Amino acid sequence: MESYKYDLHVHTREGSACGRASGAEMAEAAAQQGYAGLVITDHFFNGNTTAAPELSWQEKVQVLKEGYLHAKQRGEQLGLEVFFGWEFGYSGSDFLTYGLDTDWLLAHPDVHKLPLYDYLQLVRQAGGMTIHAHPFREAWYVHVMRLVPELEDAVEVYNTSHQDPAFNARAAWYAEAYGLTGVSGSDAHSQEALKGGILLPHPVHSIRELMTAIRNREMVGLCTGTEIEWKSERRDRDSGRR
Repeated sequence: MESYKYDLHVHTREGSACGRASGAEMAEAAAQQGYAGLVITDHFFNGNTTAAPELSWQEKVQVLKEGYLHAKQRGEQLGLEVFFGWEFGYSGSDFLTYGLDTDWLLAHPDVHKLPLYDYLQLVRQAGGMTIHAHPFREAWYVHVMRLVPELEDAVEVYNTSHQDPAFNARAAWYAEAYGLTGVSGSDAHSQEALKGGILLPHPVHSIRELMTAIRNREMVGLCTGTEIEWKSERRDRDSGRR
């Protein structure tokens, strides 16, 4: 069966201070590796952003979009779909955010200052989507693991940049326990880290179409970083546990 691979969690050096490749370079690498598309999710202004604090809000928004715009321009030349999102951070808890655009950001200049719960509510009310990225990652800057299942649209059960497989195993348990959709993302900061993503049975051509596919659980497989976990394999494994 033909499938189409989309990476849901990609950084660029234009918008993420930890990024090591440009948006155009990430698009080129993704196309070479057979991806149908990717979502650029650079760090938001309460995370590891390249946007200097003294910039105006409008200037910060432009910095946030720069990597996406470069990736999209190169993607159009290569036949690769590129969508816009960002990674909202709250004291070590991170949420990929889809479906909201520049106009929405410009109309909400204090959104990066919101408490997590208020932010998630606001995004949902605006018709956006949030995916809890690496919810069980352990790091020196993560002091509290915050879980908000009632306001999360999906959970990153495979973050293929993790070094410890226990982090993904816990995320998979969490998604199953709360009936949340499980997805995969690379969390790539360089070309060689593009290893994650979801597989769909059909192409999508807009962030809204991608969101609908995730909400409807249309994925036929998830990239684990070393192989593809097909939907039938996951279903059989879950049935065996029960």
